[in-house]
Parts: sequence; structure tokens; C-alpha cells
Amino acid sequence: MESIFSIIFAFLVEAIILLQYTSRLFSPKRPLSDRLVVLSLLYTCLCAAAFFNIKWLNMLLYLFTNFLFLVTQYDVKWRAAAFHSALLAAVMGMCELIVYSIIARTAPHFYMQMGSFHNTLLFILCSKISFFAVIYLITHLFKSRRKTTDPYDSSVVLLMIIPVTSIFIMLTFVGMGDQYTLTPGTNRMISLSAFFLLLMNLLVFGINQYNREKNRKYTEVQLLLQKETDFTEYYKMLLSQSENQAILIHDIKKHLQSIASLNEQNAPDKVNAYINELLLSSDFKESSRICDNELLNAIMARYRRQCTEQGISFTADIRSGVLHFLPDSDLTSLFCNLLDNAMEAAGKVPDAYIEVNGSKRENTPFVLITVVNSCRVNPFKNDVADPATTKADKRSHGFGLKSIRKICEKYHGDIQMYYNDATLTFHTVITLRG
Repeated sequence: MESIFSIIFAFLVEAIILLQYTSRLFSPKRPLSDRLVVLSLLYTCLCAAAFFNIKWLNMLLYLFTNFLFLVTQYDVKWRAAAFHSALLAAVMGMCELIVYSIIARTAPHFYMQMGSFHNTLLFILCSKISFFAVIYLITHLFKSRRKTTDPYDSSVVLLMIIPVTSIFIMLTFVGMGDQYTLTPGTNRMISLSAFFLLLMNLLVFGINQYNREKNRKYTEVQLLLQKETDFTEYYKMLLSQSENQAILIHDIKKHLQSIASLNEQNAPDKVNAYINELLLSSDFKESSRICDNELLNAIMARYRRQCTEQGISFTADIRSGVLHFLPDSDLTSLFCNLLDNAMEAAGKVPDAYIEVNGSKRENTPFVLITVVNSCRVNPFKNDVADPATTKADKRSHGFGLKSIRKICEKYHGDIQMYYNDATLTFHTVITLRG
């Protein structure tokens, strides 16, 4: 009965590790409830086959079970599924061999009594925590190299301290059992403590994954709200511009009458001035179409409207298709932070202007983004790398620039900033690999 429990427990932990591994690396095809049902059925069959105690058969079935789970429940090609199934099997076998080797060298008496339930359970717990720790590290390495919109914080690798510490504690339990004769009650307490250590590891990493998923969804909601705001402002501008043009068309007869009156008075200078005033009116300008990217167009239109309200000249030239590789989240973070900083500097300068350009360098995969804005004083003080802020709350300064730098690093690009004393302008030059 105890051996049956040990086998079931071992496969239960392996199933949990597999679910954690696949959920972190792949996009699911099925809802979580369906995945749990399929995983339970597959590992029940795997567990039943383990009672025949044929090692090569158990390994083949383990490979096939993981492969089948991956190709049926996740959006992954069969070659990748075969690779990850083999990787899981190799790592699990390696961890068991390492734990066997450590126990054989440091606790020979414990090793000779591996047939007892207490020793078997400690070995399972120690090897599975090792397996879990290595798999977590592998998912971290794989995920950090994937091009994803999900922000991945490398500091989570510090959580590796928990399974490493747990393995050390379990090996200490093994050493105690080898050096001292313990009562059955003490053995049960040690086994229970080891079980709680495993449970703690699974819970900590599970809660961390849950919190990351909640943060991801919260970020998506914030992005949707930002997009809604940009599109609302954009369509308000279109509506206002259409209304102004309709009013101008309605009044065109009156303007023509005024021009005719001035012409009768033989006042060509006044006629020319009147006509130029009409031609320069914003009501005669093109509709608010700045670029072919719908979201970026809405963002640019919103900032152009804000610049107009503050008396800042705003021009933009974003070439067609150059920013197609940027997802909405990165597009919003990059340009909103760039234009917020530009407006903050230009808002304090008379006859200020902001120029935004986006183009692709010929015969290269790089996209060049430049922002030039008026700036009264050189923001680089005391030879520091980042420009100084003029905001009242100094503690909130720098996050926008950090966000821009993070996007540059994500797309293997670079950012350069400099101040031109002759023209009193601040220049930001960004290159991104498309």
C-alpha cells in the first residue's frame, strides 16, 4: 500500500510540474478545465503502467504522454513538442541520478534502506523539488528569449532560492536519518515536514504565476483604456474639423462678397491679405490623417490637438508601414512617453515646435525615429546621462525614459539624446530593429 501511494504521489507531482512548464511557455488551445481533465487521464494511464515496473516502458510512455499532452492542448508544432518532452524526461532522470549520487556518498546507511516508505518518500520529495527547480530555471531561460509583449521581470529568478533551500533542508533530513536512530514518530514528522516543503514550493510559484497573470490582464485593460481615450480624442477632432469646414463652406458666399467689395475699392493688398488669411485657416487643412497606423494616428492626432491648444507647432512624418512590427502596447508606451517629454519641454518656450519623424534606413532592418522639440535650457546638468526634469514631483521622474529604454533594448535598438545650444532644441534619436 505504501509503495502504491509513493508511485501515485510521484506522478501527481510530475503532472503539476508539466502543467506549470507548459502554461508558462505555450499558448493553450483549450480552457484550463479541459487541460486538467486530459492531464489527469493521461497520467492515470501512466501511473497504472508504472506498477509493472518496466523502466524502459515507463520512460517511453512518459515521453509519449507529455508529447500527446502538448500537441493536443497547446499551440505547438510536433517537433517542438517532441523536443520539450525529451527535455522533461532528461531533466527528471538527471535530477534523480544526482539525488541518488548525493545520498549514496553522504548517507550510505540511508541509501541501503531505500526500500522503507520513509526513505522512499524523502527521496521522491528531494528529487521532485530538484526537478521542479531546474524546470523553473529552464522556463525562465526560454521565456526571456521569446519575443513577447508580456513584460518579463528577470528578478523572478530569485525565487530559485526557495527550492534550493528546500533541497538543502531535505538532504539535512537524510543525513540525520543516516547518523541517528530516529523513532517512527520522528520519521513521520520529518516526512510530513518534507511534504510541506514541497507544497510550499508549488504554492509560492503558483501564486507568483497567478499574480503575473493578473498583472498582465490589468496591463491589457489599461492599454484598452488608453486606446479608447486616443480614439475618442481623434474622432472628436474629426468631428470638430468637419463642423468648422461646414461652417466655412456656409460662409464662403459672404467671404466672396467681402473680397469683391475690397476689389471694387481698388485695394489689392487687402484682397491678398484676406485671401491668405482664408487659405491659412485650419479649416481648409486636410483631415487629421498623419500615418497609416490607426492607433498611432489617433495618438498623434491627440498630441497635435494638445499642442495647438498650447500654441506649439506640431508636425509629423511617419512613413508607411515602418512601425508595423510594434504591438499596440509598445507603440503606445514609446510615442506617448516621447511626446509627453517633448511637450513638457516645449510648453515653456515661445514659438515652440515639435517635429516627429519615422523612417526605415535603406538596405538595413533598422527603423529610425527622431523627435526634435524646442527647449529653453540644456537639461543635461552636471554631465549626467539623463536629462533633468522640470516636474514638481521629482520622485515620479524617469519612469517614461526607462520605459523608452526598455523598448529599445527589446528590439535591439538604441537611444541617443543631445541638446543643440545654437537652435535651443532637444533631439531624441531612436533606432529599432524591425
